Amino acid sequence: MNAYVFPGQGAQFPGMGKPLCDGSSLAREMFDKANKILGFDISNIMFEGTADELKATKVTQPAIFLHSVILATTIEGFKPEMVAGHSLGEFSALTVAKSLKFEDALRLVSIRAQAMQKCCEANPGTMAAIIGLSDETVEKICAQVNERGGVVIPANYNCEGQLVISGRVDSVLEACTMLTAAGARRALPLKVGGAFHSPLMEAARQELAEAIEGTAFSEPVCPIYQNVDAKPHTHPDEIKKNLLKQLISPVRWSASVRNMIADGATSFTELGPGDVLQGLIRKTNPKVQISGRQE
Repeated sequence: MNAYVFPGQGAQFPGMGKPLCDGSSLAREMFDKANKILGFDISNIMFEGTADELKATKVTQPAIFLHSVILATTIEGFKPEMVAGHSLGEFSALTVAKSLKFEDALRLVSIRAQAMQKCCEANPGTMAAIIGLSDETVEKICAQVNERGGVVIPANYNCEGQLVISGRVDSVLEACTMLTAAGARRALPLKVGGAFHSPLMEAARQELAEAIEGTAFSEPVCPIYQNVDAKPHTHPDEIKKNLLKQLISPVRWSASVRNMIADGATSFTELGPGDVLQGLIRKTNPKVQISGRQE
């Protein structure tokens, strides 16, 4: 069984999606529709813009979503049996699994991106990659910082020995110092706009909740392994609840991969820009077949 996976923020690159658009009339139609929905020419930024232009929050998340979903839509005979997406990629997964209509999903992604940006400005935060420690050690040290009034939590369980923490700037830096002392090979602050997947995103969760409640979700054609619990879901109410909780909770990616393998996945295909997920899956289980498509 093949599992399709979809990347999140950070996978963007200049020129993304252009070969896809050039080679498919359906792709061109979908990009044109996206420009109208968003109210600006996102396809031009994707195809011709600079890396800095692609970093703008209102561009980055919709661009990655569009690349992934349009690619999946143009694959002849595409019939997913199980899907998952990393953070933002969960919206791509839900769309290709037909739980969300393309237009509705794009609007939600745009609202999510802008709500997260406002949250970052109101509640400054950051993230850091921790390499070479067990999850338990990172969790313990984050808890110690929080006991002293800090705000820092594990945010991305990417693979064994690689975990991203998120929270207030001072708390993340304090945790990095303690994690280095505990034996981390690296405790590297990331160049990100805020504390994603942490309690500092609560205002964004509330704003997205209003939009999600007004959006129709259907039962997907296959299970989606959601970030918050790494388990397969098909019930629309559960999917909506988990999408919202995701904004303030860790992405349990390594557990999602292990659960998909346990449920029958023998190969994984990453659809969309970049190859980050392929690397994480390979580190989680080097025996499964892994591939990617981004044309």
